[in-house]
Amino acid sequence: MAESTKPMEQAYSLAKERYAAIGVDVEAALSALSRVPISLHCWQGDDVGGFEKTGEELGGGLAVTGNYLGKARTPDELRADLDLALSMIPGTHRLNLHACYAETGGRRVERNELQPAHFQRWIDWAKAKRMGMDFNPTYFAHPKAADGLTLTHQDDGIRRFWVEHGIACRKIGAAMGQALGTPCVTNVWIPDGMKDVTVDRKSPRDRLKCSLDEIFAEPLDPAHNLDAIEAKLFGIGSETYVPGSHEFYLGYAVQNGKLLCLDAGHFHPTETIADKISSVLVYLQEILLHVSRGIRWDSDHVVILSDDLRAIAEEIVRGGFLPRVHIGLDYFDASINRVAAWVIGTRAMLKALLGALLEPIDRLRQLEQSRDYTGRLALFEEIKTLPLGAVWDHYCATASVPVGLAWLEAVRKYEADVLAKRG
Repeated sequence: MAESTKPMEQAYSLAKERYAAIGVDVEAALSALSRVPISLHCWQGDDVGGFEKTGEELGGGLAVTGNYLGKARTPDELRADLDLALSMIPGTHRLNLHACYAETGGRRVERNELQPAHFQRWIDWAKAKRMGMDFNPTYFAHPKAADGLTLTHQDDGIRRFWVEHGIACRKIGAAMGQALGTPCVTNVWIPDGMKDVTVDRKSPRDRLKCSLDEIFAEPLDPAHNLDAIEAKLFGIGSETYVPGSHEFYLGYAVQNGKLLCLDAGHFHPTETIADKISSVLVYLQEILLHVSRGIRWDSDHVVILSDDLRAIAEEIVRGGFLPRVHIGLDYFDASINRVAAWVIGTRAMLKALLGALLEPIDRLRQLEQSRDYTGRLALFEEIKTLPLGAVWDHYCATASVPVGLAWLEAVRKYEADVLAKRG
């Protein structure tokens, strides 16, 4: 053992003893954590820009704040940034890609004509890293989405275009899943909604159901592709009404056997999605989580180890839901180093899961079942100050990724050597 690592390993040994005293097997917890992939979102690296160059603003209730230097301008730059971020994160993870990140060789390819070949370099990159991929149709930043309506549009031609885009994206997702040997979660989110008081709330929802039925009409092998649908409370320009509400998509998912996507940034500020997890999994086999950090309103701040994030992780672990929950990150912050945003958010998610895996769940459950709520609360409070950090440092060290803040130095060097030169 190197002299420099001796204090860390001593701290880990003491931490194991502390956790063992309350009935927790630390090694088993770390083994479970090592099998959990987090899907990193490509759009953090370039502010949801993509590579189509349509000239359209984001729109659709999306907004990116900040203008930090070094935004990725090409697919190769974005992959290089992801390479660095992934080297700072323990475990093997996934990439979550949007359709607007297609590589078309400089040719204009309409979104309803996209094919797996336009994503082959992404697939090859993921295969080389032994990663899985997830996928999203892009229903924003396009002339046919300029009025804020896509799958609910009254114009049959525009609605048909977006239906065809969804169909094409499912086939792309299936190709990704087949090539990489792990199912691709293809998630549908649309920006549709109304800014002010609406008269007819039913018709857009009828059209949305019809559109989804058309998109999902062709059965695809679930070993290759899993369909997910994502609700939203509101967005910029859709403050009053969104057809794709939580209730709408929950009903559709239950009726049609789809994954429901719960996005932590898409609910009321006083709501946490933690309690929703066990509720919807009574009726659904699997769900997708988009983990972000909502502040005051629908938003996508960088994930931190907050009480809300801990609650999400605890609900997943306590319920035994890890095999049934797909976890992806969904935020974009251009006010800080974009690579650092990936590292901070993903490491925070993993820390939250580790904390949940280190809970003495059986003991807590026994106290609860015997109605010893005093003992339950006392134990909850005691475990909050147990040495989670020592276990996390050991996990990072054994995974050959930087321990503590050591990763930040490498990111700052990359910023000076690479990002600062992008203009």
